[in-house]
Amino acid sequence: MTIDYARAREMMVEQQVRPWDVLDMAVLDVVARLPREAFVPEAHRALAYADLELPLGYGTSMMKPVVEGRMLQALQLEPGDSVLEVGTGSGYTAACLGTLAREVVSLELVPELAAAARARLDATGLGSNVRIEVADALEYTGERLFDAVCVTAAVAEVPERFLQWLRPGGRLFVVRGTAPAMEAVRMVRGEAVNAATTESLFETGLGYLRGAEPVPQFLF
Repeated sequence: MTIDYARAREMMVEQQVRPWDVLDMAVLDVVARLPREAFVPEAHRALAYADLELPLGYGTSMMKPVVEGRMLQALQLEPGDSVLEVGTGSGYTAACLGTLAREVVSLELVPELAAAARARLDATGLGSNVRIEVADALEYTGERLFDAVCVTAAVAEVPERFLQWLRPGGRLFVVRGTAPAMEAVRMVRGEAVNAATTESLFETGLGYLRGAEPVPQFLF
């Protein structure tokens, strides 16, 4: 059976993404144009536009399209912005970010995922402004600051370093909390590193960033 991916993409936008309050026209245009199926492992390609998380291996998965859309919208990206992505995964989000912003630095802990994402970006002609680094975000000590930071996996608590990577006025998107009560938030850094405003966006569930899981609670 041949799948009409262009039609599936159109249905995803109209039946999933837009009804979930993604109204930013630049974001809608990106998800309506980019070939998400090219970033999905072959075994799951037929589900590229379904309202599902899709496994990538190594204990990771692609977010649902609706969560990706809300995340892109929350970052409020401008064409001149620089973005740091935590968790390259398939490379799809990096492609979206790179289309909306000037440049993307994407951190991926698993070398095999980083290599596969780079290959997909190159094969699609997307991501010429995306640099993938194999690194543990919880230990990453880059010197530069970014306009936006995008975290594609959940954290029990938001590490302070995530805010330290932002310029004053920079935006962070992250899912925090302990399942099942997890929330997606946008944090905007103030002039001081430890000054940030937090806006709760929506409730969702997401796999944890390795090393950022909740500390086990021992009951006596």
